[in-house]
Amino acid sequence: MSLVTASIQLHAPPAEVWKTIMDPHALGDWVTIHRKLLHADSGAVKVGYEMDQRIQMRGVSLEVHWKLVECRPHELAVWEGRGPARSHARSEYALTAVDDGTRFDYRNEFRPPLGPVGAIVSRALVGGMPEREARRTLERLSAHMGASAKRTSVRSHDK
Repeated sequence: MSLVTASIQLHAPPAEVWKTIMDPHALGDWVTIHRKLLHADSGAVKVGYEMDQRIQMRGVSLEVHWKLVECRPHELAVWEGRGPARSHARSEYALTAVDDGTRFDYRNEFRPPLGPVGAIVSRALVGGMPEREARRTLERLSAHMGASAKRTSVRSHDK
């Protein structure tokens, strides 16, 4: 399993950040690996909401099915994803109000298919890409919202 965490402080209130990050149709505005929204449930985004997304990593297009498993508006969203060959992902968006805006903490866990062999292949193919893309994604979010970011920090762990 690989884990990437990233944080950024945005000069926008949590409600405004939430509105942007929870709009499936806005993914292309800030998520660097997003290529196309294939399907999104209609109505309000809440627990049980599902969407299908096409992403691209190192020139390879992948389709991921996401389901929102935890949702506390303006605070926390937890998405569980299933990709090709039984790969799994879990993405968490945590928002915290701070004096001059919002701290956005992003966490992504990825479990490649094929157990330990899949993990070795995943590291060889993907390398440091998740960290770079997490940083770029949060910087794009800041630019998209017209908010200047105070700082971005990214960490990666392989288990």
